[in-house]
Amino acid sequence: MHADRRPFLIGRNAIQAALRGFFAREDFIEVDTAVLQVSPGNEAHLHAFATEALTTDGQKAPFYLHTSPEFACKKLLAAGEKRISCFAHVYRNRERGPLHHPEFTMLEWYRAGESYESLMMDCVRILALATETAKTGKLAYRGAESDPFAGPERISVAEAFERHAGIDLLASVAADGSTDRDHLAAELRRVGMRVADDDGWADLFSRVLVEKIEPHLGFGRITILDEYPISEAALARPSARDPGVAERFELYACGVELANGFGELTNAAEQRRRFEIEMAEKARIYGETYPIDEDFLAALALMPEASGIALGFDRLVMLATGASRIDQVLWAPVAEYGR
Repeated sequence: MHADRRPFLIGRNAIQAALRGFFAREDFIEVDTAVLQVSPGNEAHLHAFATEALTTDGQKAPFYLHTSPEFACKKLLAAGEKRISCFAHVYRNRERGPLHHPEFTMLEWYRAGESYESLMMDCVRILALATETAKTGKLAYRGAESDPFAGPERISVAEAFERHAGIDLLASVAADGSTDRDHLAAELRRVGMRVADDDGWADLFSRVLVEKIEPHLGFGRITILDEYPISEAALARPSARDPGVAERFELYACGVELANGFGELTNAAEQRRRFEIEMAEKARIYGETYPIDEDFLAALALMPEASGIALGFDRLVMLATGASRIDQVLWAPVAEYGR
């Protein structure tokens, strides 16, 4: 098995070295953040691994394995760093499949004082560099191909809903970002999609995105899906053009989501409000919540305007080398469980 995987793994190392060189040339400082955190993040549908630390006299303190280095990186921006990058091992529970692994590598980078459009240009260059390094000339997954050297498609979420599902998404989103569940439910029924009685607006949004939109993204060339509704961008600032949508984009190639980028929210009070909404939703669906990192909220008061992005490094390696499963690009995958 290792012999079959080894060419993908050697490709992984080469791509990682090439990307480190890219960030060094762009004057980024590579940082290394702690895995143990007081909060793993506060997004409703992210699931963490919990643990506890013991003092020398046996007292217990709860900790989590982080789902992203984001909170730590933003604290470093608040401390004065301008451009930082990070290859971080991150941990997400309830995730295992061809594109998911409970421990994986997240590549995150942040640009203080620069727009989130700059991250889009970074992504284009990074995908091209990964493909050049792998010597494949294309991104590929399960028979689909994407040319990273062609200009990317950039489409708003609202445009994608209209084009691929025939739904006017923003008709269910008010100027203040609040959402109308019943209106969106009626739209789904109109186009023949399933609606359950306990579906919230976010559930309906996700169903359309997964079933009707993502299967069309990143084929032939990469797609930048931009301007998410503010309710679907808990850590992003509102768009100056339309406060009902956020400076958030996701990057797709061959129907696979590769990255999630933001114009970062720096209003601590608004961030706390959004976290509380997310945790209320998590409690409703899963019956649990995670604590809020008070140090992180305090850091936001000092953090400059910035843009930041998280890219699934293992997925990028998969598409650049032609691997079909994430386990093929991991040097030592976690043993199978739950069977």
